[in-house]
Amino acid sequence: MATLSAEQIRAQDRRTAVREVKRNAWAYVFISPFYLLYAVFGMFPLLYGLWLSFHSWDGISPMQWVGIENYTRLLVDDIWWQTIYNTLWLFFVGTIPQLCLAFLLAFIINSTYIKGKDLFRAAYFMPIVASGVAVGLIFISLFGERYGMLNYALGFFGVPKIDWLGSATWLKPSIALVTIWQWTGYTMIIFLAGLQSINQELYEAARVDGAETRDIFLRITLPLMRPVILFQVILSIIGAMQTFDIPVMLAGGTQSSAPGGTGRAGLVAQVILYWTAFKYTEFGYASAMAFILFMLIVAFSFMYNRWQGSNPTD
Repeated sequence: MATLSAEQIRAQDRRTAVREVKRNAWAYVFISPFYLLYAVFGMFPLLYGLWLSFHSWDGISPMQWVGIENYTRLLVDDIWWQTIYNTLWLFFVGTIPQLCLAFLLAFIINSTYIKGKDLFRAAYFMPIVASGVAVGLIFISLFGERYGMLNYALGFFGVPKIDWLGSATWLKPSIALVTIWQWTGYTMIIFLAGLQSINQELYEAARVDGAETRDIFLRITLPLMRPVILFQVILSIIGAMQTFDIPVMLAGGTQSSAPGGTGRAGLVAQVILYWTAFKYTEFGYASAMAFILFMLIVAFSFMYNRWQGSNPTD
């Protein structure tokens, strides 16, 4: 049997690749609309935003190349670092309790003792259907200092009226409460789907072996739910970094003279990005903010993924 040279093998591989492309030509034609749309509405804005972050531009005048000046400016921008702090604060205080509460609700609803599961699923999922603006308007009335129903209810217990939205102390907790209320049902549905995918024979075998409920939860449920929890935590990190509608509504709206409310307590990354671009018309600086935010999301997701990988379950 004759042995082919390296050049002949490469030529043969090229001919095979050409035949495969010709054979699948119609398949490439049918999937091409997605890639064309992604190139126009996804990749091009991304690359254009990166290029814009190295320029100074007010949206009207010619662009001016400034190099990494926009990025170095962020390093000494106290307002930017305050927004990062507020964003991380809302993640840890608003998102982490929401994940824990959602997992607890999913675990309870998934139990065999609960009747009317479809009703509970629909009720808990309903808040996410409402738009952020509508939710913000509802909670603005609930958090009102003089006539808000929350202060009215607290008055029965002798608690003095709290300026929920006008105080730098209470504005962030108010945003966190709304975030928990709005997103717990959605997260619960994700966790519930993961719980229902676990083979029930594992639970039955564990009970036959005399395992207690606590051991079943720690040794079976949590390890098997780990991919779902990891998926939802990463989505929550991305969502917390991109939150906009609830903070901007509770902090006075886009027409407020003080972005972020009193003491900029509600000023998160997306809000200052919006103000910088469309209020102060510093599009290059806003693009730099967007890419720093993108790198933070990637960094947090990567670190959490690595941390999960370095802590394997038994």
